[in-house]
Amino acid sequence: MESRLTIDASVPKSALVADPDPIRRAETNAALTSAGFVVRSASDAGSLAAALESGPSDVLVVDNGLRDLLPRNVAPVLLMLDPDDELDVSALEAWTIADFVHSGQPPAVRASRALVLIARASERTRRRAETESLRESLRKVSSAIRSTIDPAQIARHLVDGIGDALGAEHVWFTTFPDARVPQVCAEWNAPGLAHGVLPVELTDEVSRFEVAAHLWAEAEVQPLPRRALPGQPDGASAPGGAHAPSASVVVPVGEGDLVLGVIWIARPDTAQKWTRAEIGLIQHVSGNLAYGLMQSHLIGAQQEVMYKLQELDQAKTDFLTTVNHELRTPLTSITAYLDMIRSGAGGAIPAGVERMVDVISRNAERLRRLIEDMLTVSHQNSSGELHLSPVNVGTMLRLVVSALQPLAESRSLSLTVAHAPGTVTVRADEAKLEQVFSNIISNAIKFTPDGGHVAVSSEITQDPVPSVVVRVEDTGVGIPEKEIDQVFTRFFRASNASTAAIPGSGLGLAIVHDIVERHSGALDIESGLGVGTTVSVRLPLNTKN
Repeated sequence: MESRLTIDASVPKSALVADPDPIRRAETNAALTSAGFVVRSASDAGSLAAALESGPSDVLVVDNGLRDLLPRNVAPVLLMLDPDDELDVSALEAWTIADFVHSGQPPAVRASRALVLIARASERTRRRAETESLRESLRKVSSAIRSTIDPAQIARHLVDGIGDALGAEHVWFTTFPDARVPQVCAEWNAPGLAHGVLPVELTDEVSRFEVAAHLWAEAEVQPLPRRALPGQPDGASAPGGAHAPSASVVVPVGEGDLVLGVIWIARPDTAQKWTRAEIGLIQHVSGNLAYGLMQSHLIGAQQEVMYKLQELDQAKTDFLTTVNHELRTPLTSITAYLDMIRSGAGGAIPAGVERMVDVISRNAERLRRLIEDMLTVSHQNSSGELHLSPVNVGTMLRLVVSALQPLAESRSLSLTVAHAPGTVTVRADEAKLEQVFSNIISNAIKFTPDGGHVAVSSEITQDPVPSVVVRVEDTGVGIPEKEIDQVFTRFFRASNASTAAIPGSGLGLAIVHDIVERHSGALDIESGLGVGTTVSVRLPLNTKN
């Protein structure tokens, strides 16, 4: 129902009359005063400018000859035209609300038109306030939709929010089967009302999809008139308390070229017709709805994949732990009997057999290191506690190099260490830090051809913070440039290492990278095929006394 223009007669209204004709100005003043206006007058351009400057008025009654002196967007303007004046429509468009009268009409007409203009301005202000209030309410609906990734909650926020914001009787929403959005349906009914009866256009899935698809393609909504239920008088309730549809609107929900769902909103008959502002705001909310549902579906699918990956990762960890346990038991027995054989518990060892025992011993040690690496990897995500203490970097490097010197000599490699002068201390887990440098240096030995060189060095740097940088340089086979970024990945082995049948599990650098990061350090690799590799470990210095 259209609202009527009304004006509160108890509130005095002010008018400014600008007319160079003194007789007509006096007549206009008298008519407006009789209509309850407080009137001010102006007779020329100067007095009109002064009157406008002195304060606002609720309406301006101005001779057509003075109209060019009025600023834009002032109070409602009533132009007075002489019989020979031509109406310039563009002049009326210069102000938000304007009208005109002929000067020959009775003065009471001017007062009546002035009251109508004020009522129109009041109605315009009221509608603006209602639109802004609705915009704020629907902005909250959109915000609530964006606050969750639960499809059911998104649908609930939509129907509840729109129902409250629009003073609706019923709000109903459903999505269509589509791989981009979850299947969801929600309904809201005003307090005291049973569920609404859908209009015939939406009663089955095929027809509702066709209606929504057409509206989405045309970028429109579809207002529906109030309809009585079949066999019922207009407005009657359906069996079971269902309420007959009021004047309603169907709004499509879509993205791109495809429709995803449909919203039906029913309001009481007493409500005014759907305005452009209301329709535009509802369409805006429907856009946020489509985005929210698509995001929730995508995030839900990603979370499902993440949960599956976590389950697989846990299964892998459990498997590695079990395998490590099962391998340790027989390996312990093997190494124990090897020690007994070497000690002569079984008698003297022939020379040929001794060489065999040495081979077995070396491979048993290799297997032990592999088991320890696998156990370390399986516990990386669960046992991250570090036992920190001051560690002398120079002493540690000399011990690691000393332990690996026999391995280097067996390959005719030169293994040297040059430590920074003075005592260099870092706060670290000594056992894990030893594992870092043992892995890096043994890797350098393993990938360097016989007769090559491995150099271990360290230096102090102040950039960006006081740190010690330990470098391990070799003259080995190098790493293909495109594979350098992958060497810290568990079980990854460079293609040239696999081709050359160089033994390894691909776990060493993954373990090293994890330990260095947990010490707030950094690991860097530079390599050239056939030239060699330099691995740099940066660790913050222990600045505490």
